[in-house]
Amino acid sequence: MTKMKKIAVFMILAGLCFYSGCGIFAVLGTETSSEKKIQAEYDLTTVENKSKKILVLVNQPAWLSAGANLSYYVTEAMNMSLAGKVKVVPENLVEYKELSEYRSSKPNFVLLSPVQVGIAFDADIVLLVTIETYMLTPIEETGYYKGSLNANAVLLATADGDKLWPDSQVNKSVKVGFEIGEKDRELCVKRLADSLAHCTTRYLYNCKKDKFKIMDEKSDVVWEEWGN
Repeated sequence: MTKMKKIAVFMILAGLCFYSGCGIFAVLGTETSSEKKIQAEYDLTTVENKSKKILVLVNQPAWLSAGANLSYYVTEAMNMSLAGKVKVVPENLVEYKELSEYRSSKPNFVLLSPVQVGIAFDADIVLLVTIETYMLTPIEETGYYKGSLNANAVLLATADGDKLWPDSQVNKSVKVGFEIGEKDRELCVKRLADSLAHCTTRYLYNCKKDKFKIMDEKSDVVWEEWGN
């Protein structure tokens, strides 16, 4: 092989290595499916929002018959999700016990608006969750339960009562449920509350795509965006 041919072969091999290397780097630099995130509809993790105090206020209509204190379970689940996933400082969340004591001390509590309650706790934001339907029934001769929990949620600013989220005329509708749950009724209620909390708070931070959808999800999710 002549010297010129050797040089030509060397240049070709060098070029192949360069482009192959670029391909490798491109693959390494590509975001994997587990790293992709669904952008928050209203981001509570911004520097501006991190210092704000949040009150989770669960509205359980009087006509809604429930064999459990849904307000307690949903409030606890929402606070845990806000602290664990949205990274809200726990000190900036109002505990259910505080809210319960305040409710007991106010005979006219039902007449107060969510913003008025939020102001009473020096909260900057109120996450109002209204329970719409609830069902938890035993499956005959099995000991297991099936259940569902539907609610709507909205973020309100106590400063002016403005609606922060969702960016629509209607509140965010969330539906969760399961056909076969645990044999323990309390665990089933907690499961419904936890699922409801996830499917609500996932819109308030950049949620990882592979964590966005859960098994108990029954809502009408915007799959066009989720699938990108």
